[in-house]
Amino acid sequence: MPKQPSKPQVAESPVADVLANRRPPEAEKNWAENTLAPTLEKAPERPIGAPTGVNVDEHGHARFTTISGVPIRRLYTQADLPEDWSEENYLGYPGQPPFTRGIHATGYRGKLFTMRQFSGFASPEETNRRYKYLLEHGGSGLSVAFDLPTLMGYDSDHPASEGEVGKCGVAIDSLEDMEILFNGIDLEKTTVSMTINSPASVLWAMYLVVAEKQGADWKKISGTIQNDILKEYIAQKEYIYPPAPSMRLVIDTFEFGSKFTPRFNTISISGYHIREAGSTALQELAFTLYDGVEYVEWAQRRGLDVDEFGPRLSFFFNAHNDFFEEIAKYRAARKVWGQVMKTRFGAKSQRTWLMRFHTQTAGVSLPAQQPMNNIARVALQALAAVLGGTQSLHTDSYDEALALPTEDAARIALRTQQIIAYESGVTQTVDPLGGSYFLEDLTLQMENGAFDYFGKLDAMGGMVKAIERGYPQKEIAESAYQYQRAVEAKEKIIVGVNEFSIEEEPPQILYIDETVARQQTQKLKALRGRRSNEEVRRALDALKKAAAGEPRSGSNGNVSSANTMPFIVDAVRAYATVGEICDALRQVYGTYTEASIT
Repeated sequence: MPKQPSKPQVAESPVADVLANRRPPEAEKNWAENTLAPTLEKAPERPIGAPTGVNVDEHGHARFTTISGVPIRRLYTQADLPEDWSEENYLGYPGQPPFTRGIHATGYRGKLFTMRQFSGFASPEETNRRYKYLLEHGGSGLSVAFDLPTLMGYDSDHPASEGEVGKCGVAIDSLEDMEILFNGIDLEKTTVSMTINSPASVLWAMYLVVAEKQGADWKKISGTIQNDILKEYIAQKEYIYPPAPSMRLVIDTFEFGSKFTPRFNTISISGYHIREAGSTALQELAFTLYDGVEYVEWAQRRGLDVDEFGPRLSFFFNAHNDFFEEIAKYRAARKVWGQVMKTRFGAKSQRTWLMRFHTQTAGVSLPAQQPMNNIARVALQALAAVLGGTQSLHTDSYDEALALPTEDAARIALRTQQIIAYESGVTQTVDPLGGSYFLEDLTLQMENGAFDYFGKLDAMGGMVKAIERGYPQKEIAESAYQYQRAVEAKEKIIVGVNEFSIEEEPPQILYIDETVARQQTQKLKALRGRRSNEEVRRALDALKKAAAGEPRSGSNGNVSSANTMPFIVDAVRAYATVGEICDALRQVYGTYTEASIT
């Protein structure tokens, strides 16, 4: 493991700060004494925007940190890196271990990042029109947002769905809705990412059957289901079943996907929601990667070969406001995952070592106040993701805090990606910031910090055990509190929120009324009246028996034995609804209530 880079300690003078825990060259010492010290006497440092007396240490010196609270030195040189630091050992070349500089030798010169826009609202018909609009304006992939009832495994006519149908995403109740959602969109040629977790296998089955009805070859379709249940327990809280059966459903998709959909990512291990819940960049990195470790361990216990399912594991990260910290996070993520897959799990294929990730700009960072300012925030966040080497990118719309995006807001978000790709020049060379002393130091701190967290989680018995005792939840809650305290004290300035505020009129927003709920309820009634309800019953009974059975290894090539996916596909083909399929699994697995965290 790389040597931990030196961390600055509080020093009694600016010159001592230069010398602390470092071996600077003589020229830097002379600079500190002859140039820096006289400058500070005339104009002392102070973090931009912070009130007098804020962000200073006990000696009265200004204190600068990343958005996550990591101390930042005034100047970075070779002396800030470990003594054994070399390009060969720590940096490498693009497409080669340790993958600091990216997983592709040519970066974006051979293929640009996929430009996705997270979209879904109201009915499948309306969302289908938005998808076609985005594709016509240059989008190169689709990303589906589902409404809350769908995310929780309820049909639109369920009492628990009242007031939520179509509000935060598209309402999908049955295969019929999925057929409408992708009507006129060639699923063999369009990559689709679906942000769905607890009912992920159900929505994926619907997607596969729609592709099948279009005549698409399952072995050729590509895309991603999020399917990351661990981060739901940690951060987003949209879970249905207890952890163990939920993990079983995830591994069922790994096994099924390895056999039938070799180009489809059966999971997108997500740090995005961990960061949105208030974690630091390091916590996002460490908990996300360790979630990946947990999934691999469960899959191996099933008897799956890591080199068969491993290449289809993908990741999903947040892009927050601290430009260099975010870039360092992505670079460290590739290094850590490559090491873990090779040394911890014995993966032999380099394809298994590669971390492929999608990035979304930070919705939590986009305030409702002066929302047009968010266009600038999103541009900086997206640029950090590109400089960090993302494979796929979604840029939030400026009205994110107010409502689902209008067409104009969604187009501006897409144009932001296109300007970065085609006008900025940053895609013309691989890892253009590689070798920056500051960035390499931040990357090493991220890497070592992640392994520190790994040690703690290993000692607890893994992520499921850690979740049950509330460890990651507590860590995130504390970080969220410290950040909010810093904002309220103006230690961190949010333009237009705690500084530079103005009186303003609310902008036009997209409003979803209750018409969608009535339409979906009518469609469900009609569907149940014309389908074969006896066929639905048989399919659901078969699913319950499979869910109650012990999962077996797919080494014999038969994934139907106690793997729930084939039975879910059969139920979908019979036009069983999302709620009916999830209820069948609820009858077998029960539901989960989180223990209070103290």
